[in-house]
Amino acid sequence: MTGFWLQRKLVALLIVFLVAACAGPSVKRTEVDETIDLSGKWNDTDSRLVAEEMILDCLERPWLERYQTSHPGKAPTVIVATVKNRSHEHINTQVFIKNLERALINSGRVQFVASKDERVELREEKADQQYGFTSRETQKSISREVGADYMLQGSINTIKDEIKGKYVILYQVNLELIELETHLKKWIGQKEIKKYVKRSRFTF
Repeated sequence: MTGFWLQRKLVALLIVFLVAACAGPSVKRTEVDETIDLSGKWNDTDSRLVAEEMILDCLERPWLERYQTSHPGKAPTVIVATVKNRSHEHINTQVFIKNLERALINSGRVQFVASKDERVELREEKADQQYGFTSRETQKSISREVGADYMLQGSINTIKDEIKGKYVILYQVNLELIELETHLKKWIGQKEIKKYVKRSRFTF
């Protein structure tokens, strides 16, 4: 009988374990800026912190002071172009680009113009205003756009070393600020993040 009851207890425990494992997801709200690193992959915290640190470095370099000296009272106009994902992961670079844009705008030290895709929609709206349905007082001119002085572009790269359920991954983000008129590179920035990830032996 002892063996029988022990067997029943083990079966009951197994059933409880299986039910718990098959239960619905547990959801907990967290602060947006809280760091939660589940997989070791590039995440929202990496995107935000890298953007803020790189823009801070960019705006502290000599190019900005030189521009202000040669253009008194005028802030340089910047546009963020393509940030290429050259990593082995799927990375939504638009999130990173928006983080760069926000850091630039919030600095208050540069002007920022709309992206290429955004300008298409804006131009369509202004063109629509020219058909006579919009009052002349509120019509927006189609030839008053502000041209960018500098373009910011770059890439996200990775190097991964893996063995027996653990790996080290290096994220390297490269950004370049290029003067549009001359194509001279005025600033080159690089930020690296290194992560050590050890996978659990038990995966459900």
